[in-house]
Amino acid sequence: MPIFEYLCDDCGNKFEKLVRRSAEAAGAECPSCGRDHVTTQVSSFAARTNGGAKDSMPSCPFGMCATPGLCGRN
Repeated sequence: MPIFEYLCDDCGNKFEKLVRRSAEAAGAECPSCGRDHVTTQVSSFAARTNGGAKDSMPSCPFGMCATPGLCGRN
């Protein structure tokens, strides 16, 4: 089940919603103000694997990540 990220156009609240069916994604309401004027945000995810060498993790090409591979830039 995907998790969608939304931004409320009325109050500016950012929130996530677990969506079981595509029809639920269209009917999202802001949990703060209760309005349905929301914009779907582009989101990214981080995947981790169990085991493996530490050297197998990608390094940050910008040299500023505290945790390599989790900044979303690589």
